[in-house]
Amino acid sequence: MARPREFDEEVVLDAAVGCFWEQGYEATSVRDLCARMGITSASLYNAFGDKRALYRRSLDFYAERSFGERSTRLERSLPPREAIIAFYREIIERSLGDTKARGCMMVNSALEAGPRDPEFRAVVAEVLGRIEAFFHRCATAGQQDGSIALTHDTEDLARFLLSVLLGIRVLARTAPSRDQLEGVLRPVLTVLGQEERYGRGEMP
Repeated sequence: MARPREFDEEVVLDAAVGCFWEQGYEATSVRDLCARMGITSASLYNAFGDKRALYRRSLDFYAERSFGERSTRLERSLPPREAIIAFYREIIERSLGDTKARGCMMVNSALEAGPRDPEFRAVVAEVLGRIEAFFHRCATAGQQDGSIALTHDTEDLARFLLSVLLGIRVLARTAPSRDQLEGVLRPVLTVLGQEERYGRGEMP
């Protein structure tokens, strides 16, 4: 009979995410992971497999906590245009609160492991595809309800919105200011067809 695990899987996965996120995949050792997760190497291998398998689980866990929950919550609770803006605003607040300048784990993975690892590249592409799909759904619904301008094709608009998001997350690695990040977001309002003009510190 298998022994029950002596740890909370969600807690240790969150710890693994923190370790990989701060150090990157290559620089993180199994010893680092065990120390951060508070488990033995035997427990790590038994529960998650090797370091590579744990990294894959960590990416999935991060994606759901960082993007999956947010997009689902906003899409269900807000009109489409407001959901887009709220998504960006939460990302900006998350970036400004990132005192360790870790940026986005997905973007970091795309830059570090993606170019030479097809599996990790596919994981990142799938997550980015989900975010783009969120933007596309909101853009389509917004054009239908009249809150988003018909100026741009919704597929092009979704790709543009994704690119802006990635730009914000890359800037987060350089300890940006609120003014800088909100300055990136202000042109999005114009593209969406916002008639009002917002000054600094007056984002909707």
